[in-house]
Amino acid sequence: MTTAAPPTRRDIAYRGFHLPADAAGGSGDGLRAGGRGLVLDGVAQRGTWTSPPVPVGFAVAEVVPSWTADTPDGCWIEVELRGWHDDAPSTDWYRLARWAADDHTVRRTSLPGQRDGAARVDTDTLLVTGATVTGWQARVTLCRPAGSPTGPVLGSVGTGPVLGSLGTGPVLRSVGAVATGPTPTDHGYEREPTSTAARGIVLDVPRYSQRLHAGQYPQWGGGGDSWCSPTCTSMVLAYWGAEPTPDRYAWVEPSGPRPVVVHAARHCYDHAYAGAGNWPFNTAYAGLHGVDAFVTRLRSLVEAEAFVAAGIPLIVSAAFRADEVPGLGYDTGGHLMVLVGFTADGDPVLNDPYAPDDDAVRRTVPRRGFEAVWQRGSGGVAYVLRPESVPLPPPPAQANW
Repeated sequence: MTTAAPPTRRDIAYRGFHLPADAAGGSGDGLRAGGRGLVLDGVAQRGTWTSPPVPVGFAVAEVVPSWTADTPDGCWIEVELRGWHDDAPSTDWYRLARWAADDHTVRRTSLPGQRDGAARVDTDTLLVTGATVTGWQARVTLCRPAGSPTGPVLGSVGTGPVLGSLGTGPVLRSVGAVATGPTPTDHGYEREPTSTAARGIVLDVPRYSQRLHAGQYPQWGGGGDSWCSPTCTSMVLAYWGAEPTPDRYAWVEPSGPRPVVVHAARHCYDHAYAGAGNWPFNTAYAGLHGVDAFVTRLRSLVEAEAFVAAGIPLIVSAAFRADEVPGLGYDTGGHLMVLVGFTADGDPVLNDPYAPDDDAVRRTVPRRGFEAVWQRGSGGVAYVLRPESVPLPPPPAQANW
């Protein structure tokens, strides 16, 4: 009798640095520790923190960074990655983002077109194409314009006033990245041990339809078909009671069905990508509202169940055709939904913003089919948003959170 080979688990590793607590592990230039993170030292206009190299123990195919920061008007940060192998860099630096919380003076943007024989940048992802990479290193540069104030003044974040240290310049609170190996040909996801802790749990995440905004604000993607990611981010912020207050989106005119989603779309918008679906731009936006937020990849719905059991909904990215997953009868090359729970039988329960109205947002879909299009479509991408007071579930041995 022939015994089937065991399924191959995908190599995934996440590492995050919370600042200033983890600053000593890296190197800084022109920065100092502030109460909420790393800040520019004195009157410096630029300062940089470089993480230590992060070995992951496998051949890396992709790296996706994420961060949380504050940037008052006119200030921004730049996020770079490079690959490592053994004890030395194995690629050049690649810039993944020029990011600002607002868009009054700095265009928040990814930087497409970077490529060489070692790697290339695809919006929010560094793709390794020719180099041997078994680790990564991040570098974040904090920037403020000449003549900006260096004391506590009235600043603004997300078109809302904030009084305090934000007036001194940008603040870097966290940076991390998820590295993944090549996708195995035999996923074997459903052959993993079955988890039961999340079965029958459905978290009370509010239901928001992106399609209520069809045709709104073409300068930020035009609503309806393109606002799945900021709509999901808004749902999860509301679940945690961390959504922006009405004074922050009073500029939305007419107010429309849900101005808080318009606020999110504007402040997640990537001007080079010409859309609001940049993964780390969404978690960075969430981080402006007092939650810990990062992008990772999960290997299976078994891992996702651990988050739901801990009370943490996940925003997940999938791609599928209209006939692939019953209950999701439309085509998409990439779509974000909130995984809010599981039935008693283990089928995922989703808040799918691609619904005609809020009542139709809640959908239950078959486990096997949904897991396949999530893993195939994005490699299991998930946004993790939660208050720091809510602990993450224990990570697996090869930690991906």
